[in-house]
Amino acid sequence: MYAVVAITKHGVDIARRLGEQLPGAHVYYTNKFAKGDEEEKGIRLFEGNVRLLLPSLFATYRGLILIISLGAVVRMIAPLLKDKKTDPAVVVIDDKGEHVISVLSGHLGGANELTRQVAHLLQAHPVITTASDVQKTIAVDLFGRSFGWVWESDEKLTPVSAAVVNEQHVAIVQESGERNWWNYNTPLPENIRLYSSIAAALAAKPDAALVVTHRLLSKDEEAILQNGVLYRPKVIVLGIGCNRGTSADEIETVIIETLEELQFSLKSVKAVCTIDLKKDEEGLLEVVRKYGWEFVYYTPKELNRVEIEQPSETVFRYTGAYGVSEPAAKLYSGAKQLALVKKKSGNVTISVALFKHEGE
Repeated sequence: MYAVVAITKHGVDIARRLGEQLPGAHVYYTNKFAKGDEEEKGIRLFEGNVRLLLPSLFATYRGLILIISLGAVVRMIAPLLKDKKTDPAVVVIDDKGEHVISVLSGHLGGANELTRQVAHLLQAHPVITTASDVQKTIAVDLFGRSFGWVWESDEKLTPVSAAVVNEQHVAIVQESGERNWWNYNTPLPENIRLYSSIAAALAAKPDAALVVTHRLLSKDEEAILQNGVLYRPKVIVLGIGCNRGTSADEIETVIIETLEELQFSLKSVKAVCTIDLKKDEEGLLEVVRKYGWEFVYYTPKELNRVEIEQPSETVFRYTGAYGVSEPAAKLYSGAKQLALVKKKSGNVTISVALFKHEGE
């Protein structure tokens, strides 16, 4: 949700336009310029200095669109700033609606994208000063974000970003995940080079690195992260079967231990898949809620269509399917071969697949 705030006559007109055109926008303006239809249109009026309103808006909305002079905005928001990972996007529009300026949280907060969106609606000029956007290169803090990739750590985001925009040698190693991450209609900058493996990248002695993999790195490979960022793409699919009433703690423990055995990262899990008989299994539901994973279940008929390596007559007698974890993982991932066909541990059976993307 966005707050659109205006304090001048012309600004109110712009705010009202955005309130009608921008999805999720709540309009605020001074009651001095009330037009009488504010309640009908859901517009919020305020009185007094807008400075008093900003702290509550700053804490409530993911983005603020302020039709106020840039200097005044900078002074008003300065005491409210905490961290670029939590501060909302702040966008400023001039009183004639000619320029839309990305002021705060350009990347992580989404201010740059919001600036482009608002400028398009107003037919105005977007003003974006973030170096990676201006140079049309990789934004390290946003790399793969639209696909759900997450960082292993944000410790090296700033120095690696500096290497990218300063045109130093930056290595990219991608072992898994979506391949269509380059969004510009120009070639990849010459200073950014793709390598087939971490070993090959290390041999080239880059100044910085971006590594995309679901694997846990070996001690030797970790050298790439001395000035590198490790991204975890969502590619791991877990097929799970369990006895009725199995606790969330037991299911979670089996998942963590299994992924450690495979040397896979928990942060790369995309989905948990099972049979529809388990769609209300509280232990499973608790685990997927905790981690925010997708939860998918299939009918016995759907599971039996899948060719599996370890069919079970016992499982068929109880569920109507010749397997649960193995065919469920295959169905969701589309993989013909699994990273782990099937392992039984206590009350839990687990299979592990890797989701393949085009180009892998």
